[in-house]
Amino acid sequence: MAKKVLIIGWDCAPPDWVFDKWIDQLPTLKSLIKKGSYGNLTSTIPPITVPAWQCMMTSKDPGQLGVYGFRNRKDYSYEGQSFSNGSDILEPAVWDVLGNADKKSILVGVPQTYPPRKINGNMLTCFLTPSVKTSQYTYPNELRTEIEENIGEYIPDVKQFRTEDRDFILKQIYEATETRFKTLRYLMKNKEWDFAMIVEMGTDRIHHSFWKFLDPAHPKYEKGNKYENVIPEYYRYLDKELAETLKLVDLNETAVMVVSDHGARAMVGGLCINEWLIKEGLLTVKEYPKTNTAIEKLQIDWAKTKVWGSGGYYARIFLNVEGREPNGQIPKAEYEKFRRELKEKIENIKDEKGNKLATVAHIPEEIYKAVNRIPPDLIVIFDQLRWRSIGSIGTGSVYSYENDTGPDDANHAQEGMYVLSLPNGKENRDDKHHLYDISPTVLDLLGVKIPEDMIGKSMTSNKELVGSKN
Repeated sequence: MAKKVLIIGWDCAPPDWVFDKWIDQLPTLKSLIKKGSYGNLTSTIPPITVPAWQCMMTSKDPGQLGVYGFRNRKDYSYEGQSFSNGSDILEPAVWDVLGNADKKSILVGVPQTYPPRKINGNMLTCFLTPSVKTSQYTYPNELRTEIEENIGEYIPDVKQFRTEDRDFILKQIYEATETRFKTLRYLMKNKEWDFAMIVEMGTDRIHHSFWKFLDPAHPKYEKGNKYENVIPEYYRYLDKELAETLKLVDLNETAVMVVSDHGARAMVGGLCINEWLIKEGLLTVKEYPKTNTAIEKLQIDWAKTKVWGSGGYYARIFLNVEGREPNGQIPKAEYEKFRRELKEKIENIKDEKGNKLATVAHIPEEIYKAVNRIPPDLIVIFDQLRWRSIGSIGTGSVYSYENDTGPDDANHAQEGMYVLSLPNGKENRDDKHHLYDISPTVLDLLGVKIPEDMIGKSMTSNKELVGSKN
């Protein structure tokens, strides 16, 4: 159906805003919609950049990958957490399957591609790259020199995006975006490719930094503020970058996808999960801190603790199990009963006004096809992501309206977005797809057999997707 496939990734792009509010300001994206399917794209649980993009690219769920977020337990010690990167991904990605079929790929900024590894093509790594000055960030290695000589210094992410200096953040976002798209276009012009993909992180960074200035649903929104149009203006800029990129492809033989890994929404506040556990008698610290302090910096009385948790856009809950953790307090025989009772208690947490929240505490074994490495005992999505999880201790309250890791205006939303524009496509709104469907679709479009263990399905099997507009 296509000779080439191009994917433009907009991390965190929300379909309700892009399609329902801004689409008339995005003429390039609108032109792609007229030749294809588009709509909501259901994300993973949890809907987080790591592991969502790799789930998309492998068509495997977080449990199969053994990656449950940015931070994961590496062992059953109390301190044993590590940050995830590309070395954790052991399943073949779509570009590996394509490479085995002698098809070449270009990758720019796809999350969890650092550290770089061998592919049949060219790769520049992602926002997890520690430093472009001291880290190898390309495959092949010599591509680094070529990019620096022809484009300049590659920018994998904005610097210090959790700051109140919004003008500084905005400048960084635009500089990084411009550099990444210049890099993509250079590679598209100068390298052989059948599949090319970029993931732009600027969308995520601008949402977390400016959402309260945009969204009337945000509790801190003020109409007429100086930053009110910053996010839609950035999307108009992205649409122009998209237009410049499409000049390099023949749309009569190239399938183009614009996708996001999850959406964005206003963050009402934070639930201090460890403060709640203290009040429930499930967590004991040896000395309660005088100021708000990360739980990792506190001395926990493990002999009196059954549960602890971590903060983030969702909560990771860990049980202190006898024979599993060093000083486990929950007998193994009581583990499942205890976990289900805790799940019910968490799901019944109310807000400060006594209203029940639409919270779900997921049991990993029930939502994933496999559970590899060490998952949290519960994965908690508070109030459909209107609330985040605060892991620190010291406020004395279960509720917080300030983020403990720095300024942050938005939480993620479960629904991302996609556009699939085909040479012979016709406009069709379809909100039933999952991000697991992206890789099978790429393979199907390029005539490569879809591995049987991919859990998604090709979108091109939908008869309404293709055909003449007549």
